[in-house]
Amino acid sequence: MVAFAEWLAETQAAIRGERDAVVPCGECTACCTSSQFVHVAPDETDALAHIPDEVLFAAPGFPPGHVLMGYDDNGHCPMFVDGRCSIYAHRPRTCRTYDCRVFAAAGIKPDAPAIAAQVGRWELDVAAPEDAAAAAAVRAAAAEITAGSPTERAVRAVMSARP
Repeated sequence: MVAFAEWLAETQAAIRGERDAVVPCGECTACCTSSQFVHVAPDETDALAHIPDEVLFAAPGFPPGHVLMGYDDNGHCPMFVDGRCSIYAHRPRTCRTYDCRVFAAAGIKPDAPAIAAQVGRWELDVAAPEDAAAAAAVRAAAAEITAGSPTERAVRAVMSARP
């Protein structure tokens, strides 16, 4: 179990693009199989070189060059092949920084049932005073954020929390 304040600092750094998220997913593939669109920015040339053009489309509301990768008829990422990511070493930034623990931290239920089931398993350590303060800050921020999807709200709560 990871200490909450440490997790918060690492997750904020990942969301800012300073590092990849380190998530103990184990065998979980809920984010890959839950009908999610994956944003890919134009500077992600390595990822774009490994994703077929036919599964990409212009990202509404973003500048030209930003694309979304859709999902197949089963709600799976098209790069999810034989139970794993076929481009893992080249995956988009969105995938590199995704951490479903933001939902648990913010107390926000995700839309996708498979992700919600995984979120229900996460426990972040709040035993130390700094961890309890950080957790309270995220929950307080989440309570103030009412607009947006569950993912947007959880991420904004995590990013705005200052213990």
